[in-house]
Amino acid sequence: MPDQPFKDHFSAAAADYAAHRPTYPEALATYLAGISPGRERALDCGCGNGQLARLLADSFDAVVATDASAEQIAAAEAHPRVCFRVAPAEASGLPESSVDLITAAQAAHWFDLPAFYAEARRIARPGAVLALISYGVLHLDGAAEAVLRHFYTQVVGPYWPPERAHVEAGYRTLPFPFAELPAPDLAIERDWGLDDLVGYARTWSALRGAQAALGTDPLPDFAAALARAWGEPGSRRRVRWPLSLRLTKL
Repeated sequence: MPDQPFKDHFSAAAADYAAHRPTYPEALATYLAGISPGRERALDCGCGNGQLARLLADSFDAVVATDASAEQIAAAEAHPRVCFRVAPAEASGLPESSVDLITAAQAAHWFDLPAFYAEARRIARPGAVLALISYGVLHLDGAAEAVLRHFYTQVVGPYWPPERAHVEAGYRTLPFPFAELPAPDLAIERDWGLDDLVGYARTWSALRGAQAALGTDPLPDFAAALARAWGEPGSRRRVRWPLSLRLTKL
């Protein structure tokens, strides 16, 4: 079991998380399935509302998706090949040598990593893949990106949990005591409107930290500034999050 308590930054925003967090590209799930030793079972740890787990279900006979937050699991959309469970990443409850792929997408920086790695070794079949996946700050063209960057770094920046630094470093600062595999060049890309981007910012843990510390909500001012920079009302912009992966075979 983990030595550290579960740091719950997301249960209170589970509905917004389900509605506004970007989904992963199909190419990510296809690639991970292709390097796995089999396709019988995958485990997605810290699954949130199941964005990656449902994609993995297209390639695996069964996917177990766990999260320590009951609210996140409750917000997950059901899938016939995905079993959602409330469980910490460090204690999956799965049998030994029973999993072909273990993923943690935008979640590993919250884990007790030594305990998680021990659990991964316990449940992994020979040659099973372990994948830590993260995405950082999105990119978009034009003046709207400058507004977004200012809000991210200057307005709510001081209120990001310290673990956020690992995300910004592409997980290169996380301990990863394994022989590492090369990672493909992948990204999340979406065509988003103004409301999509504001809704995404609403899911940030730093926003909730700023609201608590300042006693006011900085999001409406951000939304207004973003609208001024966005251009034609109702228009959509291509947004992009480069993915960072750390991969190994256990």
